[in-house]
Amino acid sequence: MIKLLSIICCLFGVKLSVYSSPTSTNLIQSLVAIKSQGEGNQEAMKAWPLVSNFPPSAIPQLLDAMNRANNLGDNWIRAAIEKICEQNATQLPIEKIIVFLQDYSNEGGAREMAFQILQSEQPSKANQLIPSFINDPAPVLRQKAVELILNEAKNSSTKPKAIKLYRRALMQAREVEQIKEASRELEEAGEKINLIQLMGLLPEWQLMGPFDNSERKGFSVEYGPESEKGLTEQHKNKDGIVKWEKFSTQDELGLVDINQKYGELKEVCAYAKTTFHSESAQSAHFRIGSKNAWKMWVNGALLFSRDEYHRGKTRIDQFIIEGKLQEGENEILLKVCQNEQTQSWTKQWEFNFRITDRTGSAIHSNGSIIK
Repeated sequence: MIKLLSIICCLFGVKLSVYSSPTSTNLIQSLVAIKSQGEGNQEAMKAWPLVSNFPPSAIPQLLDAMNRANNLGDNWIRAAIEKICEQNATQLPIEKIIVFLQDYSNEGGAREMAFQILQSEQPSKANQLIPSFINDPAPVLRQKAVELILNEAKNSSTKPKAIKLYRRALMQAREVEQIKEASRELEEAGEKINLIQLMGLLPEWQLMGPFDNSERKGFSVEYGPESEKGLTEQHKNKDGIVKWEKFSTQDELGLVDINQKYGELKEVCAYAKTTFHSESAQSAHFRIGSKNAWKMWVNGALLFSRDEYHRGKTRIDQFIIEGKLQEGENEILLKVCQNEQTQSWTKQWEFNFRITDRTGSAIHSNGSIIK
């Protein structure tokens, strides 16, 4: 990354002398302000050589800037921090970096960067902190703490102690492979684990479809279910009248396979709806996994959409969208679209879905949170 940015600077004739001595805050803001469409690239390219030569005392300020940056700005700032660390390994403000790491109000990605610095320069201190990540809202940090518990369980001298540790790992884990590992060990010990209940996956839906998605145009078409009365009425597709029909998945990880309902169709869209009861108004993370194009509405408001098909596999918590639940009933509506590709790896028409707090703890439809 650093070499690439240096090459870019040379190509555009960027030199350190271009800037006359702007403040460090303005230089860092040039990296934060870069837009996804490229707006701000020139300013960032001029600022980066100066920022990457800041003294190590600037690292906490750069980590804080990551809280405000988009993915592009994040990459520029990370590269600057990496260069500063390479040049000043023995002079890093370790204690201030630890303070930043332990502050949950900082973004997960910035805190993970702080941990990477600590692990690279003072691994013993980093390792001492890992157990404290067990309730961490940043998934990567929490995963490290759970891994310690799983390793302790594997190496336990007694079966009762191992079972106790696997139970703890299962309740604290948010990463699917760790959850599977702990549940598998417990089931081998004779315990029955319901992953759908534990993770708060929603298996009960109503489906309506299929609707036309020829030439991928249906993604943008406002079919009947998207209207104000769409959740309660029948609607018309190209073949006639369609209505909401109940669908319940038996998959252990809550995967809703729409092909089971309509067959392996291509160039189509389907809608899925469910009602979620929250005992109070609260912030929430809406977590969806799907390799198809999709849109999501909560209580009639479009919360997010993704017009992309068949990149990778469907995974738990593949996309995490922040939003709010209102007290009482909440209507969740999904639109899941299938494109024209016919290769075997494009046949999946599916999703999984759950609602959690910001740490990934499941919020259940009666309003309770499973910690």
